Amino acid sequence: MATSDPIADMLTRIRNALRARKPRVRVDRNKVCLGVARVLKEEGYIQDFLSVGEIGRGLIEIDLKYGEQGEQVIRELRRASRPGRRLYQRVGELPRVCDGMGIAVVSTNRGVLSDRQCRKERIGGEVLCTVW
Repeated sequence: MATSDPIADMLTRIRNALRARKPRVRVDRNKVCLGVARVLKEEGYIQDFLSVGEIGRGLIEIDLKYGEQGEQVIRELRRASRPGRRLYQRVGELPRVCDGMGIAVVSTNRGVLSDRQCRKERIGGEVLCTVW
């Protein structure tokens, strides 16, 4: 069944898998979810991800990351922009999550980037979610 918000579905699956201490989670594949997974890997919040399945339809398999004593690396994963309320920000208005300890994942005309990359490249966009 198709979901109306695949990004929120992805974030919820990751949150649920973290609470259940699962080593990996599978989410539906699309371009935006692949971009979010890539940003999470680059920023060190997940170990790795792999796109699996056939060409027209598939899944993203995300290997979750835990600390030395088994604590969660991702403390909070929150959706910012929703289908009913899109949240677009200029580069100067991008949120600083936990005073720079977390990240905001932003969809731009150059792809899905973290807020740090957006500030570096001086571009804004739609704030998809915040992670810390």
